[in-house]
Amino acid sequence: MHMVYSYWFRSQFIPVWATSTQDALELMRNAIQGERNDELFYDQLIKLAPNQAQAEVISSIRNDERGHNQMFRQMYRELTGHEVMGTSNEVSENVNSYIAGLQKAFQGELSAVEKYRKIWFGLPYGIYKDTLYGIILDEQKHADKYNNLLLHNLAANQ
Repeated sequence: MHMVYSYWFRSQFIPVWATSTQDALELMRNAIQGERNDELFYDQLIKLAPNQAQAEVISSIRNDERGHNQMFRQMYRELTGHEVMGTSNEVSENVNSYIAGLQKAFQGELSAVEKYRKIWFGLPYGIYKDTLYGIILDEQKHADKYNNLLLHNLAANQ
């Protein structure tokens, strides 16, 4: 027997990964600091790059992170009417080796995708979801670039 459910039933469906708007806003505040910390970390990684081409790849990622920071700040301001305050605890971790830094950056970008997906589910439909979707795609692209750099450098060291 084939059953057809009415539209109202499907519209009432709440996924298990649903995020409240309040939780999304708090995650967004954390994302602002995370993007800034990534920027500082990538500044160090750029200095360790073995050549200009790799430094340029990381510089482009760092510049995207700066843009994401501004986008998160603007969305937060528009959604709450307040500026994000209290995110001045800038922490720049020391990079011990280029390969270890690439691995950390790769893992960080994948982690950002997961965090930002949670924010996405707590935002209203429209420009905010669209903006965050673009940021998520950027983070996935960054992970791909770091993975490529890792593979290239690991192969060169063998």
